[in-house]
Amino acid sequence: MTPRKIIEIDETKCNGCGKCVTGCAEGALAIINGKARVVKEQFCDGFGDCVGECPTGALKVVEREAPEFNENAVRTHLAQTRGITGIQQFEKAQAVHASHPSGPSPAVPAAPRSGGCPGSAQRMRAATGSPESNRPTATQGLPPTVNRSELTQWPVQLHLVSPEAPFFKNRELVLLSTCAPIASADVHWRFIRGRSVIVACPKLDRRDGYVEKLAEILSEPTVPKVIVVRMEVPCCGGLTAILEEAVELSGRGDLQVEEVVVGLDGAMQTVRAL
Repeated sequence: MTPRKIIEIDETKCNGCGKCVTGCAEGALAIINGKARVVKEQFCDGFGDCVGECPTGALKVVEREAPEFNENAVRTHLAQTRGITGIQQFEKAQAVHASHPSGPSPAVPAAPRSGGCPGSAQRMRAATGSPESNRPTATQGLPPTVNRSELTQWPVQLHLVSPEAPFFKNRELVLLSTCAPIASADVHWRFIRGRSVIVACPKLDRRDGYVEKLAEILSEPTVPKVIVVRMEVPCCGGLTAILEEAVELSGRGDLQVEEVVVGLDGAMQTVRAL
């Protein structure tokens, strides 16, 4: 082994928020027993994207002896844990890192960069249709509903729902990112119709107890299937991670689990069983 840059975590400062996990395009970090840990040193390229995501200053880049960064191992790891979306984000991150090969200075935390989180990068999509059809609709004079809502329960936020709520029984469950129903007009009829719903954001929510509460909900034996519907941005992959932990904690071996990734254009990009 030769000296190289690699991440170092001060566990006394880590609060287990998981922002570093979603900020690492290489999948080198995970929350284990409530603290951030390096999954494998070969997965860390030492660039330090995760440092700028940490709100407590628990992460820094140091220079020490460590196994070499292994790109092929990272690709295999991401294919198993994040799918094609994770690999695509990894490739984008590596392109950025190649253009700034020096990375952060050893033992000095990287300063937060504008747009450092890929999910926060600004972008616009050209409107379709005629200029007339793209004008905002007047807020007065609208009918009570333009399209029928498929929502049949309340509340929907994971912090607010009760695991004993009757609407969780004898229904499939959809775990929905907060952004997905805004990005896709199809979410109501495609996913909410006939299902119970939980809404959460893995990056902005206070996630204390999320895994435990979701596990309690999933332990209901009449829930046959759970579908996580998330955005393509890497931070949203944290929602899938929460679900996978909850499924394991629930002890259910018969539960069908599925992940749907929604593109920023609203298209359903990938559907896979977990």
